[in-house]
Amino acid sequence: MLKNKIQSQIIKKKSFLCVGLDVDINKIPKSLLNNDDPIFEFTKQIIDSTNEYAIAYKPNIAFFEAHGVKGYKSLEKVSRYLKNSFPEILTIADAKRGDIGNTSKMYANAFLKDLDFDSITVSPYMGSDSVEPFLSFEDKYVFLLALTSNKGSEDFQELMMENSSKLFETVIRTSRKWKNSDKIMYVVGAKNTEEIGKIRTIVPNSYLLVPGIGAQGGNLGEICKYGLDKDLKLIVNSSRSIIYASNNSDFAQMAQNEAKKIQKEMEEHLKNI
Repeated sequence: MLKNKIQSQIIKKKSFLCVGLDVDINKIPKSLLNNDDPIFEFTKQIIDSTNEYAIAYKPNIAFFEAHGVKGYKSLEKVSRYLKNSFPEILTIADAKRGDIGNTSKMYANAFLKDLDFDSITVSPYMGSDSVEPFLSFEDKYVFLLALTSNKGSEDFQELMMENSSKLFETVIRTSRKWKNSDKIMYVVGAKNTEEIGKIRTIVPNSYLLVPGIGAQGGNLGEICKYGLDKDLKLIVNSSRSIIYASNNSDFAQMAQNEAKKIQKEMEEHLKNI
């Protein structure tokens, strides 16, 4: 079962690190550009150098789709490489899909069946029938966008409702009523540390995916204070600070160093549980 796999990796590696694969071809070392597939080669070397410390990888789908057919082929190769070489590691398609039922069904087939990711990020804005198709796959999971860190999150997510709850709280509570809701995990931005604690009380049995440490400035200590529980249901993502730790030929080694640094900090927080 996927949830058991996640927890097993956290215990084994003393880490709850997810490495975000936001692969911008303009930022990868120029020495890779003559490769037949520079995006895949860069991503592969990042994975090879950081898998000792990462319990999950999260390819940002937009950075692959921007290159059309070539980018999709790179994404397919990344997914296959992770499945074949590191089947114990969680894979998250950071696609942020969510549309009317038939369309969501096609998105779900594409990412959870054809590309065989373990999970996918989904926007809840269109409600239950836009999310439930993603929840119909055996041992596949959804990371539902709950509260994000971008400035625009205040436009809707933090609106106060008539029941004195914020909109994001209503979204989370409502999602618990959907079919196969036990397969829902939640995305909570790293800037919202106190809100992480509030969300933890609403969904005490759900994993939280918290992006935003590293280049985005999220504080790991604060995240752990409010989100790390005895069952270790926390996944913290770092992207740019790891994969772009260097843009020279030593990029993989520097990425490894940064991932190890974060893992060591996570290990210290795990000791306090």
